[in-house]
Amino acid sequence: MRFLNGVRPPHDLTYHDVFMVPVRSGVASRLDVDLHTSDSVGTTIPLVVANMTAVSGRRMAETVARRGGIAILPQDVPAEMIGRSVAAVKRSHPFYETPITIAADSPVAEVLSLMGKRAHHAAMVVEGRRPIGIVTERDCIDVDRFSQVHDVMSELTVVIEPDADARSSFAALEAAHLDLAPVVQDGEMLGVLTRTGLVRSSIYTPAVDDRGRLLVGAAIGINGDIEAKARALLDSQVDVLVVDTAHGHQDKMVEILPRVVAERERTAAQTGRRVPVVAGNVVAATGVLDLVEAGADIVKVGVGPGAMCTTRMMTGVGRPQFSAVLECAQAAREAGADVWADGGVKYPRDVALGLAAGAASVMVGSWFAGTHESPGDLMRDADGALYKESFGMASARAVRQRTRDASPFDRARSALFEEGISSSKMYLDPARGGVEDVIDQIISGVRSAFTYAGAHDIPSFHESVVVGIQGAAGYDEGRPRHTSW
Repeated sequence: MRFLNGVRPPHDLTYHDVFMVPVRSGVASRLDVDLHTSDSVGTTIPLVVANMTAVSGRRMAETVARRGGIAILPQDVPAEMIGRSVAAVKRSHPFYETPITIAADSPVAEVLSLMGKRAHHAAMVVEGRRPIGIVTERDCIDVDRFSQVHDVMSELTVVIEPDADARSSFAALEAAHLDLAPVVQDGEMLGVLTRTGLVRSSIYTPAVDDRGRLLVGAAIGINGDIEAKARALLDSQVDVLVVDTAHGHQDKMVEILPRVVAERERTAAQTGRRVPVVAGNVVAATGVLDLVEAGADIVKVGVGPGAMCTTRMMTGVGRPQFSAVLECAQAAREAGADVWADGGVKYPRDVALGLAAGAASVMVGSWFAGTHESPGDLMRDADGALYKESFGMASARAVRQRTRDASPFDRARSALFEEGISSSKMYLDPARGGVEDVIDQIISGVRSAFTYAGAHDIPSFHESVVVGIQGAAGYDEGRPRHTSW
Protein backbone atom coordinates (compact mmCIF):
# COMPACT_ATOMS: atom_id res chain seq x y z
CA MET A 1 0.00 0.00 0.00
CA ARG A 2 1.16 3.52 -0.69
CA PHE A 3 -0.21 6.94 0.10
CA LEU A 4 -1.36 9.26 -2.68
CA ASN A 5 1.50 11.54 -3.81
CA GLY A 6 3.76 9.74 -1.32
CA VAL A 7 2.47 11.86 1.55
CA ARG A 8 1.88 10.03 4.82
CA PRO A 9 0.30 12.27 7.45
CA PRO A 10 1.96 12.69 10.84
CA HIS A 11 -1.29 11.84 12.68
CA ASP A 12 -3.13 8.54 13.00
CA LEU A 13 -6.07 7.68 10.77
CA THR A 14 -9.45 6.01 11.14
CA TYR A 15 -11.22 4.22 8.30
CA HIS A 16 -13.28 7.40 7.77
CA ASP A 17 -10.11 9.45 7.21
CA VAL A 18 -8.97 7.55 4.11
CA PHE A 19 -10.15 6.63 0.63
CA MET A 20 -8.80 4.45 -2.17
CA VAL A 21 -7.77 5.90 -5.51
CA PRO A 22 -8.74 3.90 -8.62
CA VAL A 23 -5.76 2.82 -10.74
CA ARG A 24 -5.39 1.22 -14.14
CA SER A 25 -6.81 -2.28 -13.79
CA GLY A 26 -6.76 -5.50 -15.77
CA VAL A 27 -9.35 -7.14 -13.52
CA ALA A 28 -12.49 -7.12 -15.63
CA SER A 29 -14.98 -8.72 -13.25
CA ARG A 30 -15.65 -9.00 -9.53
CA LEU A 31 -15.81 -12.76 -10.02
CA ASP A 32 -12.17 -12.73 -11.19
CA VAL A 33 -11.14 -11.81 -7.64
CA ASP A 34 -9.82 -14.57 -5.35
CA LEU A 35 -10.51 -13.79 -1.68
CA HIS A 36 -8.78 -16.82 -0.15
CA THR A 37 -7.04 -15.48 2.93
CA SER A 38 -3.29 -15.25 3.23
CA ASP A 39 -3.06 -16.55 6.81
CA SER A 40 -2.93 -20.21 7.90
CA VAL A 41 -6.63 -20.56 8.78
CA GLY A 42 -8.01 -21.77 5.45
CA THR A 43 -10.92 -19.37 5.00
CA THR A 44 -11.98 -18.42 1.48
CA ILE A 45 -13.29 -14.94 2.33
CA PRO A 46 -11.55 -12.54 4.75
CA LEU A 47 -14.32 -12.35 7.37
CA VAL A 48 -14.14 -13.51 10.99
CA VAL A 49 -17.10 -13.34 13.35
CA ALA A 50 -15.93 -11.79 16.62
CA ASN A 51 -16.03 -13.89 19.78
CA MET A 52 -18.91 -11.94 21.32
CA THR A 53 -21.62 -13.75 23.25
CA ALA A 54 -24.39 -11.78 21.52
CA VAL A 55 -22.93 -12.46 18.07
CA SER A 56 -21.19 -15.80 17.71
CA GLY A 57 -22.87 -19.18 18.26
CA ARG A 58 -23.49 -22.48 16.49
CA ARG A 59 -25.95 -21.18 13.90
CA MET A 60 -23.72 -18.23 13.09
CA ALA A 61 -20.64 -20.44 12.84
CA GLU A 62 -22.07 -22.97 10.42
CA THR A 63 -23.72 -20.34 8.22
CA VAL A 64 -20.63 -18.15 7.92
CA ALA A 65 -18.31 -21.11 7.30
CA ARG A 66 -20.62 -22.32 4.53
CA ARG A 67 -19.87 -19.03 2.76
CA GLY A 68 -16.13 -19.15 3.42
CA GLY A 69 -15.57 -17.27 6.69
CA ILE A 70 -15.11 -18.43 10.26
CA ALA A 71 -16.77 -17.63 13.58
CA ILE A 72 -14.94 -17.62 16.90
CA LEU A 73 -17.07 -18.97 19.75
CA PRO A 74 -16.77 -16.79 22.89
CA GLN A 75 -14.73 -17.63 25.95
CA ASP A 76 -17.56 -17.05 28.43
CA VAL A 77 -19.45 -20.17 27.32
CA PRO A 78 -18.86 -23.34 29.41
CA ALA A 79 -16.44 -25.80 27.81
CA GLU A 80 -19.02 -28.57 27.44
CA MET A 81 -21.35 -26.22 25.53
CA ILE A 82 -18.50 -25.16 23.27
CA GLY A 83 -17.77 -28.83 22.62
CA ARG A 84 -21.39 -29.46 21.64
CA SER A 85 -21.42 -26.40 19.38
CA VAL A 86 -18.20 -27.43 17.63
CA ALA A 87 -19.55 -30.94 17.12
CA ALA A 88 -22.78 -29.56 15.66
CA VAL A 89 -20.88 -27.33 13.23
CA LYS A 90 -18.70 -30.26 12.18
CA ARG A 91 -21.84 -32.34 11.53
CA SER A 92 -23.40 -29.61 9.41
CA HIS A 93 -23.33 -30.11 5.68
CA PRO A 94 -20.93 -27.76 3.87
CA PHE A 95 -23.42 -27.17 1.04
CA TYR A 96 -26.94 -27.93 2.26
CA GLU A 97 -28.47 -25.59 4.80
CA THR A 98 -29.56 -26.89 8.19
CA PRO A 99 -33.37 -26.86 8.32
CA ILE A 100 -35.77 -25.97 11.08
CA THR A 101 -37.75 -29.17 11.72
CA ILE A 102 -41.15 -29.59 13.35
CA ALA A 103 -43.54 -32.48 13.95
CA ALA A 104 -46.92 -32.41 12.21
CA ASP A 105 -48.85 -32.48 15.49
CA SER A 106 -46.93 -29.56 17.02
CA PRO A 107 -48.83 -26.32 17.68
CA VAL A 108 -48.43 -23.39 15.30
CA ALA A 109 -47.09 -21.35 18.24
CA GLU A 110 -44.10 -23.69 18.48
CA VAL A 111 -43.12 -23.41 14.85
CA LEU A 112 -43.50 -19.61 14.96
CA SER A 113 -41.10 -19.49 17.90
CA LEU A 114 -38.49 -21.25 15.72
CA MET A 115 -38.92 -19.22 12.53
CA GLY A 116 -36.54 -16.47 13.62
CA LYS A 117 -33.64 -18.92 13.87
CA ARG A 118 -33.17 -18.99 10.10
CA ALA A 119 -33.43 -16.26 7.49
CA HIS A 120 -35.58 -18.37 5.14
CA HIS A 121 -38.57 -18.30 7.59
CA ALA A 122 -39.69 -21.85 6.86
CA ALA A 123 -39.72 -25.20 8.62
CA MET A 124 -39.71 -28.73 7.31
CA VAL A 125 -42.44 -30.94 8.74
CA VAL A 126 -40.94 -34.35 9.49
CA GLU A 127 -41.77 -37.84 10.65
CA GLY A 128 -38.51 -39.04 12.11
CA ARG A 129 -36.01 -37.97 9.45
CA ARG A 130 -38.47 -38.14 6.58
CA PRO A 131 -39.83 -34.80 5.32
CA ILE A 132 -43.59 -34.79 4.73
CA GLY A 133 -44.38 -31.11 4.27
CA ILE A 134 -43.31 -27.51 4.60
CA VAL A 135 -44.69 -24.62 6.63
CA THR A 136 -43.76 -20.97 6.17
CA GLU A 137 -44.37 -17.88 8.23
CA ARG A 138 -46.98 -16.80 5.68
CA ASP A 139 -48.92 -20.02 6.29
CA CYS A 140 -49.37 -19.05 9.94
CA ILE A 141 -50.90 -15.62 9.43
CA ASP A 142 -54.32 -15.27 11.09
CA VAL A 143 -54.13 -18.88 12.34
CA ASP A 144 -54.99 -19.87 15.90
CA ARG A 145 -51.74 -20.48 17.76
CA PHE A 146 -53.06 -23.76 19.16
CA SER A 147 -53.77 -25.14 15.69
CA GLN A 148 -51.53 -27.99 14.67
CA VAL A 149 -48.87 -27.73 11.99
CA HIS A 150 -50.50 -30.34 9.74
CA ASP A 151 -53.48 -27.97 9.40
CA VAL A 152 -51.37 -25.24 7.76
CA MET A 153 -48.48 -27.06 6.09
CA SER A 154 -48.12 -27.57 2.36
CA GLU A 155 -47.27 -30.89 0.81
CA LEU A 156 -43.88 -31.30 -0.80
CA THR A 157 -43.98 -30.68 -4.54
CA VAL A 158 -40.21 -30.43 -5.12
CA VAL A 159 -37.58 -32.73 -3.64
CA ILE A 160 -33.94 -32.24 -4.62
CA GLU A 161 -31.65 -35.19 -5.24
CA PRO A 162 -28.18 -35.05 -3.65
CA ASP A 163 -26.43 -35.21 -7.02
CA ALA A 164 -28.54 -32.47 -8.65
CA ASP A 165 -26.57 -29.46 -9.88
CA ALA A 166 -27.28 -25.92 -8.73
CA ARG A 167 -28.79 -24.70 -12.01
CA SER A 168 -31.30 -27.52 -12.36
CA SER A 169 -32.27 -27.29 -8.68
CA PHE A 170 -32.79 -23.55 -9.01
CA ALA A 171 -34.91 -24.07 -12.12
CA ALA A 172 -37.10 -26.61 -10.29
CA LEU A 173 -37.71 -24.20 -7.40
CA GLU A 174 -38.35 -21.32 -9.78
CA ALA A 175 -40.88 -23.32 -11.79
CA ALA A 176 -42.74 -24.33 -8.64
CA HIS A 177 -42.61 -20.78 -7.19
CA LEU A 178 -40.88 -22.13 -4.09
CA ASP A 179 -38.15 -20.53 -2.00
CA LEU A 180 -36.71 -23.78 -0.67
CA ALA A 181 -36.96 -27.56 -0.84
CA PRO A 182 -35.47 -30.51 1.06
CA VAL A 183 -32.55 -32.55 -0.16
CA VAL A 184 -33.57 -36.18 0.28
CA GLN A 185 -31.66 -39.45 -0.04
CA ASP A 186 -33.27 -42.84 0.65
CA GLY A 187 -36.23 -41.09 2.24
CA GLU A 188 -34.11 -39.14 4.75
CA MET A 189 -33.58 -35.38 4.66
CA LEU A 190 -29.95 -34.30 4.37
CA GLY A 191 -30.71 -30.58 4.49
CA VAL A 192 -32.52 -27.89 2.55
CA LEU A 193 -31.60 -25.67 -0.37
CA THR A 194 -32.96 -22.21 -1.06
CA ARG A 195 -33.00 -20.38 -4.34
CA THR A 196 -30.67 -17.70 -2.98
CA GLY A 197 -28.44 -20.35 -1.42
CA LEU A 198 -28.08 -22.10 -4.77
CA VAL A 199 -26.94 -18.85 -6.37
CA ARG A 200 -24.52 -18.22 -3.51
CA SER A 201 -23.03 -21.69 -3.96
CA SER A 202 -21.74 -20.56 -7.35
CA ILE A 203 -19.96 -17.57 -5.80
CA TYR A 204 -18.66 -18.76 -2.44
CA THR A 205 -16.44 -21.70 -1.49
CA PRO A 206 -17.06 -23.19 1.98
CA ALA A 207 -14.29 -22.95 4.57
CA VAL A 208 -13.57 -26.57 5.48
CA ASP A 209 -10.96 -28.59 7.32
CA ASP A 210 -8.87 -31.42 5.87
CA ARG A 211 -11.85 -33.77 6.30
CA GLY A 212 -14.25 -31.50 4.42
CA ARG A 213 -16.02 -30.28 7.58
CA LEU A 214 -16.91 -26.64 8.22
CA LEU A 215 -14.34 -24.55 10.09
CA VAL A 216 -15.03 -23.10 13.54
CA GLY A 217 -12.82 -21.39 16.12
CA ALA A 218 -13.07 -20.70 19.84
CA ALA A 219 -11.55 -18.30 22.34
CA ILE A 220 -10.12 -18.50 25.84
CA GLY A 221 -9.18 -15.72 28.24
CA ILE A 222 -5.90 -15.38 30.11
CA ASN A 223 -7.10 -16.39 33.58
CA GLY A 224 -7.67 -19.77 35.23
CA ASP A 225 -6.26 -23.11 34.11
CA ILE A 226 -5.06 -22.05 30.67
CA GLU A 227 -3.64 -25.41 29.69
CA ALA A 228 -6.87 -27.22 30.56
CA LYS A 229 -8.99 -24.72 28.64
CA ALA A 230 -6.76 -24.89 25.58
CA ARG A 231 -6.64 -28.69 25.76
CA ALA A 232 -10.43 -28.95 25.93
CA LEU A 233 -10.90 -26.76 22.87
CA LEU A 234 -8.20 -28.53 20.89
CA ASP A 235 -9.65 -31.91 21.81
CA SER A 236 -13.06 -30.70 20.58
CA GLN A 237 -11.37 -30.15 17.19
CA VAL A 238 -11.61 -26.38 16.88
CA ASP A 239 -9.76 -25.06 13.85
CA VAL A 240 -8.50 -21.81 15.40
CA LEU A 241 -7.61 -21.07 19.01
CA VAL A 242 -7.91 -17.41 20.05
CA VAL A 243 -6.27 -16.19 23.25
CA ASP A 244 -8.19 -13.02 23.94
CA THR A 245 -8.01 -10.11 26.35
CA ALA A 246 -8.71 -6.41 25.97
CA HIS A 247 -5.07 -5.49 26.68
CA GLY A 248 -3.09 -8.11 24.79
CA HIS A 249 0.32 -6.51 25.29
CA GLN A 250 0.79 -7.47 28.93
CA ASP A 251 3.14 -9.75 30.82
CA LYS A 252 0.46 -12.33 31.56
CA MET A 253 -0.34 -12.79 27.86
CA VAL A 254 3.35 -13.14 27.00
CA GLU A 255 3.69 -15.66 29.84
CA ILE A 256 0.73 -17.91 28.93
CA LEU A 257 1.07 -17.93 25.13
CA PRO A 258 3.98 -20.41 25.14
CA ARG A 259 1.87 -22.71 27.35
CA VAL A 260 -1.01 -22.54 24.90
CA VAL A 261 1.35 -23.19 22.00
CA ALA A 262 2.78 -26.19 23.86
CA GLU A 263 -0.74 -27.65 24.12
CA ARG A 264 -1.22 -26.98 20.43
CA GLU A 265 1.99 -28.82 19.60
CA ARG A 266 0.95 -31.75 21.79
CA THR A 267 -2.29 -32.04 19.87
CA ALA A 268 -0.51 -31.63 16.54
CA ALA A 269 1.86 -34.49 17.39
CA GLN A 270 -1.14 -36.75 18.08
CA THR A 271 -3.47 -35.70 15.27
CA GLY A 272 -1.34 -34.04 12.61
CA ARG A 273 -3.56 -30.93 12.84
CA ARG A 274 -1.59 -27.77 13.66
CA VAL A 275 -4.22 -25.29 14.82
CA PRO A 276 -3.31 -21.60 14.35
CA VAL A 277 -3.04 -19.62 17.59
CA VAL A 278 -4.38 -16.07 17.55
CA ALA A 279 -3.61 -13.56 20.32
CA GLY A 280 -4.61 -9.99 21.06
CA ASN A 281 -5.56 -7.26 21.18
CA VAL A 282 -2.76 -4.78 20.42
CA VAL A 283 -2.39 -1.57 18.40
CA ALA A 284 1.37 -1.12 17.97
CA ALA A 285 4.29 -2.94 16.36
CA THR A 286 5.95 -3.67 19.71
CA GLY A 287 2.86 -5.58 20.83
CA VAL A 288 2.80 -7.61 17.63
CA LEU A 289 6.47 -8.54 17.89
CA ASP A 290 6.18 -9.61 21.52
CA LEU A 291 3.12 -11.80 20.87
CA VAL A 292 4.64 -13.39 17.77
CA GLU A 293 7.85 -14.11 19.68
CA ALA A 294 5.70 -15.73 22.39
CA GLY A 295 4.16 -18.05 19.79
CA ALA A 296 1.18 -16.33 18.14
CA ASP A 297 0.62 -17.10 14.46
CA ILE A 298 -1.92 -14.28 14.09
CA VAL A 299 -2.34 -11.10 16.15
CA LYS A 300 -5.64 -9.30 16.65
CA VAL A 301 -5.42 -5.54 16.21
CA GLY A 302 -7.83 -3.04 17.71
CA VAL A 303 -8.46 -1.35 21.04
CA GLY A 304 -11.65 0.65 21.40
CA PRO A 305 -13.06 0.94 17.84
CA GLY A 306 -15.98 -1.48 18.37
CA ALA A 307 -19.58 -0.30 18.53
CA MET A 308 -20.12 -1.86 21.99
CA CYS A 309 -16.79 -0.71 23.45
CA THR A 310 -16.41 2.32 25.74
CA THR A 311 -12.69 1.84 26.41
CA ARG A 312 -11.58 5.03 24.69
CA MET A 313 -14.20 7.17 26.43
CA MET A 314 -13.56 5.56 29.81
CA THR A 315 -9.75 5.41 29.69
CA GLY A 316 -8.45 7.47 26.79
CA VAL A 317 -6.65 4.33 25.60
CA GLY A 318 -6.75 3.05 22.02
CA ARG A 319 -5.69 4.07 18.56
CA PRO A 320 -7.42 4.95 15.27
CA GLN A 321 -7.93 1.63 13.58
CA PHE A 322 -6.53 2.18 10.07
CA SER A 323 -3.15 3.34 11.40
CA ALA A 324 -3.09 0.58 14.01
CA VAL A 325 -3.66 -2.10 11.37
CA LEU A 326 -1.16 -0.52 8.97
CA GLU A 327 1.67 -0.49 11.52
CA CYS A 328 0.86 -3.87 13.05
CA ALA A 329 0.49 -5.62 9.70
CA GLN A 330 3.90 -4.44 8.57
CA ALA A 331 5.49 -5.65 11.81
CA ALA A 332 3.72 -9.00 11.52
CA ARG A 333 4.91 -9.53 7.92
CA GLU A 334 8.48 -8.89 8.96
CA ALA A 335 8.07 -11.44 11.78
CA GLY A 336 6.45 -14.07 9.53
CA ALA A 337 2.96 -13.70 11.02
CA ASP A 338 -0.40 -12.13 10.13
CA VAL A 339 -2.94 -9.80 11.71
CA TRP A 340 -6.71 -9.64 11.95
CA ALA A 341 -8.27 -6.18 12.01
CA ASP A 342 -10.72 -6.33 14.93
CA GLY A 343 -13.40 -3.65 15.22
CA GLY A 344 -14.45 -0.35 13.72
CA VAL A 345 -16.24 -1.91 10.75
CA LYS A 346 -19.53 -0.26 9.82
CA TYR A 347 -19.59 -0.44 6.01
CA PRO A 348 -18.11 -2.70 3.31
CA ARG A 349 -15.55 0.05 2.58
CA ASP A 350 -14.11 -0.46 6.07
CA VAL A 351 -13.47 -4.14 5.39
CA ALA A 352 -11.71 -3.23 2.14
CA LEU A 353 -9.62 -0.61 3.92
CA GLY A 354 -8.65 -3.07 6.66
CA LEU A 355 -7.36 -5.40 3.96
CA ALA A 356 -5.63 -2.49 2.22
CA ALA A 357 -3.81 -1.74 5.46
CA GLY A 358 -2.48 -5.29 5.47
CA ALA A 359 -4.92 -7.41 7.48
CA ALA A 360 -5.33 -11.03 6.42
CA SER A 361 -8.95 -10.95 7.64
CA VAL A 362 -11.32 -8.48 9.25
CA MET A 363 -13.34 -9.29 12.38
CA VAL A 364 -16.98 -8.23 12.50
CA GLY A 365 -19.02 -8.05 15.69
CA SER A 366 -22.02 -5.79 16.21
CA TRP A 367 -22.85 -5.65 12.50
CA PHE A 368 -23.62 -9.37 12.64
CA ALA A 369 -25.51 -9.12 15.94
CA GLY A 370 -28.61 -7.86 14.14
CA THR A 371 -29.15 -10.99 12.06
CA HIS A 372 -31.31 -14.08 12.38
CA GLU A 373 -28.27 -16.29 12.99
CA SER A 374 -26.91 -14.47 16.06
CA PRO A 375 -27.66 -16.18 19.40
CA GLY A 376 -29.99 -13.54 20.84
CA ASP A 377 -33.75 -13.71 21.01
CA LEU A 378 -35.66 -11.95 18.24
CA MET A 379 -37.72 -9.08 19.65
CA ARG A 380 -39.98 -6.30 18.36
CA ASP A 381 -40.01 -2.69 19.48
CA ALA A 382 -43.14 -0.58 19.95
CA ASP A 383 -43.28 0.06 16.18
CA GLY A 384 -43.00 -3.62 15.29
CA ALA A 385 -39.41 -3.46 14.05
CA LEU A 386 -37.31 -6.58 14.70
CA TYR A 387 -34.14 -6.32 16.76
CA LYS A 388 -31.75 -8.31 18.92
CA GLU A 389 -29.87 -7.16 21.98
CA SER A 390 -26.10 -6.82 21.83
CA PHE A 391 -23.56 -6.02 24.53
CA GLY A 392 -19.83 -5.48 24.89
CA MET A 393 -17.53 -8.20 26.22
CA ALA A 394 -16.20 -5.89 28.95
CA SER A 395 -19.66 -4.67 29.94
CA ALA A 396 -21.27 -5.36 33.33
CA ARG A 397 -23.49 -7.95 31.68
CA ALA A 398 -20.54 -9.86 30.24
CA VAL A 399 -18.51 -9.52 33.43
CA ARG A 400 -21.37 -11.09 35.43
CA GLN A 401 -21.31 -14.10 33.11
CA ARG A 402 -17.52 -14.36 33.14
CA THR A 403 -17.35 -14.28 36.96
CA ARG A 404 -20.32 -16.56 37.61
CA ASP A 405 -18.16 -19.01 39.61
CA ALA A 406 -16.61 -16.32 41.82
CA SER A 407 -17.83 -15.37 45.29
CA PRO A 408 -20.66 -12.81 45.53
CA PHE A 409 -18.21 -10.23 46.92
CA ASP A 410 -15.69 -10.74 44.12
CA ARG A 411 -18.46 -10.58 41.52
CA ALA A 412 -19.71 -7.33 42.99
CA ARG A 413 -16.20 -5.88 42.95
CA SER A 414 -15.62 -6.92 39.31
CA ALA A 415 -18.89 -5.28 38.30
CA LEU A 416 -17.42 -1.89 39.21
CA PHE A 417 -14.95 -2.16 36.34
CA GLU A 418 -16.94 -2.19 33.13
CA GLU A 419 -15.90 -0.81 29.76
CA GLY A 420 -18.74 -1.66 27.42
CA ILE A 421 -22.41 -1.20 26.66
CA SER A 422 -24.60 -3.73 28.49
CA SER A 423 -27.63 -3.48 26.21
CA SER A 424 -27.98 -2.11 22.72
CA LYS A 425 -30.69 -2.73 20.14
CA MET A 426 -29.33 -4.10 16.87
CA TYR A 427 -32.13 -3.82 14.33
CA LEU A 428 -32.52 -6.37 11.56
CA ASP A 429 -32.54 -4.86 8.10
CA PRO A 430 -35.90 -5.89 6.62
CA ALA A 431 -34.18 -6.44 3.28
CA ARG A 432 -31.06 -8.12 4.70
CA GLY A 433 -32.09 -9.95 7.86
CA GLY A 434 -29.73 -12.91 7.50
CA VAL A 435 -25.98 -12.92 8.05
CA GLU A 436 -25.54 -14.22 4.49
CA ASP A 437 -27.27 -11.08 3.23
CA VAL A 438 -24.74 -8.96 5.10
CA ILE A 439 -21.89 -11.11 3.80
CA ASP A 440 -23.17 -10.60 0.25
CA GLN A 441 -23.14 -6.85 0.80
CA ILE A 442 -19.63 -6.85 2.28
CA ILE A 443 -18.05 -9.19 -0.25
CA SER A 444 -19.64 -7.39 -3.18
CA GLY A 445 -18.04 -4.16 -2.01
CA VAL A 446 -14.68 -5.79 -1.31
CA ARG A 447 -14.56 -7.54 -4.70
CA SER A 448 -15.38 -4.25 -6.41
CA ALA A 449 -12.63 -2.49 -4.45
CA PHE A 450 -10.16 -5.07 -5.73
CA THR A 451 -11.17 -4.38 -9.34
CA TYR A 452 -10.57 -0.64 -8.81
CA ALA A 453 -7.13 -1.45 -7.42
CA GLY A 454 -6.27 -3.89 -10.23
CA ALA A 455 -5.81 -6.74 -7.73
CA HIS A 456 -6.72 -10.40 -8.25
CA ASP A 457 -6.11 -11.48 -4.64
CA ILE A 458 -5.49 -10.15 -1.13
CA PRO A 459 -1.66 -9.97 -1.27
CA SER A 460 -1.70 -8.11 -4.61
CA PHE A 461 -4.43 -5.81 -3.29
CA HIS A 462 -2.24 -4.74 -0.41
CA GLU A 463 0.67 -4.13 -2.78
CA SER A 464 -1.24 -2.19 -5.42
CA VAL A 465 -3.75 -0.09 -3.50
CA VAL A 466 -3.27 3.69 -3.31
CA VAL A 467 -4.78 5.50 -0.33
CA GLY A 468 -5.51 9.19 0.09
CA ILE A 469 -6.49 11.32 3.08
CA GLN A 470 -9.83 13.11 3.40
CA GLY A 471 -11.60 15.35 5.87
CA ALA A 472 -15.09 14.96 7.28
CA ALA A 473 -16.58 16.76 4.27
CA GLY A 474 -14.87 14.36 1.89
CA TYR A 475 -16.27 11.38 3.76
CA ASP A 476 -19.74 12.91 3.85
CA GLU A 477 -19.60 13.62 0.11
CA GLY A 478 -19.31 9.89 -0.58
CA ARG A 479 -22.35 8.91 1.46
CA PRO A 480 -25.55 8.12 -0.46
CA ARG A 481 -28.72 10.12 0.13
CA HIS A 482 -31.88 8.13 0.61
CA THR A 483 -34.03 11.25 0.39
CA SER A 484 -33.72 14.38 -1.69
CA TRP A 485 -31.98 17.48 -0.40
